[in-house]
Amino acid sequence: MALEDIFSRVKQARKRLGLMADADRNKILSEVADAIERNTDKLLVSNCKDLARMAEDNPMYDRLRLTDARLKDIADAMRQVSQLPSPLGHVQKHRVLENGMDLKRVSVPFGVIGVVFEARPNVCFDVFALCLKSGNACILKCGKDAIDSCLAAVDLIHDVLRKAGVDPDIVALLPATHEATGALLCATGYVDLCIPRGGKRLIEFVRDTAKVPVIETGAGVVHCYFDKEGDVAIGRDIIFNAKTRRPSVCNALDCLLVHADRLEDLPALCRPMADKNVKLHADERATAVLKGQYPEELLVKADDDDTWQTEWLSFQMGLKTVDSVDEAIAHIDRYGSGHSESIVTEDMESARKFQSLVDAACVYLNTPTSFTDGGQFGLGAEIGISTQKLGARGPMALEEMTTYKWLIEGHGQTRP
Repeated sequence: MALEDIFSRVKQARKRLGLMADADRNKILSEVADAIERNTDKLLVSNCKDLARMAEDNPMYDRLRLTDARLKDIADAMRQVSQLPSPLGHVQKHRVLENGMDLKRVSVPFGVIGVVFEARPNVCFDVFALCLKSGNACILKCGKDAIDSCLAAVDLIHDVLRKAGVDPDIVALLPATHEATGALLCATGYVDLCIPRGGKRLIEFVRDTAKVPVIETGAGVVHCYFDKEGDVAIGRDIIFNAKTRRPSVCNALDCLLVHADRLEDLPALCRPMADKNVKLHADERATAVLKGQYPEELLVKADDDDTWQTEWLSFQMGLKTVDSVDEAIAHIDRYGSGHSESIVTEDMESARKFQSLVDAACVYLNTPTSFTDGGQFGLGAEIGISTQKLGARGPMALEEMTTYKWLIEGHGQTRP
């Protein structure tokens, strides 16, 4: 089918979606969740085809991989979305003018949302759940690395929609070609919003190419600052969790900043990471302290700017010494991506300064950045983490999948 025909069919299906009751949306989401659990083996077979084409040491491998547990989590997240209140029809503003006209600003769907992503097949289910619940149709464009997994996911969704008597064109998967990406980004009149979900290069390409509106979901160059008044036990656990829980995701720790007065605690802070073979790209002062206290083969000299601006997506991390909270903030201001940043400190003055001045979507105190996630925030699934300031910022969940319109009621009033 021609790409423009796909866009047209999705747009037409979206119009019919607008009349669906929230209870019917919830029922479909529950049925898709059940279908995921019934068809786990089939989904894993398709995923194995994708995995077989990718080297296991590729940072994207973990993102691509599905497991029984991950599919169960996807199904549970879909059920959670079904149980959330509808984001539609909320009266955001209401006023009655002196002439008796009644004005309401209410939340409504965007319409058709396009999502460009790489090797993350779970995105198919997350996007579908959020779009259906918020009354949007969606057009999915995955990378070739995940095409078999995504085809299986969308086929499953289509099967449930057909059985429910709903037009399956409310969700479409485009071919995994550059041509399809370009067409989606330029589909004015069909696509109301495009959201890229992937690395820096993908996001920059979408932003620079698109003729349709774009919300950027960011690559994360994520920092944790261990302050002069930081607690070693808290800091050790936070650093370990943020770096090693899932190093391939965007909220994983990329650079540890340590106050110079606490360098003697660096071996204790880093020791658990040695068991995970985390390679530390450390500056001169940090290297001097860690030498003999951290595996030599995992301790390398930092390459200055290349180190500090890298989103590692693997068991690697930058390590830099700073002399104050102000220097930590300045470093983050220069190299951070506006995603997630954390401070470990018992000094509330430093904490307030850090949280006030660090410019990021999510700023943590004594907590790891691994919590930057729509599910962890109680929002259900997410469509991505927005790092921009205009519109959505942080985890983009149901509320962020809506815009608004004004409804005006009168009884014959005319403007003088």
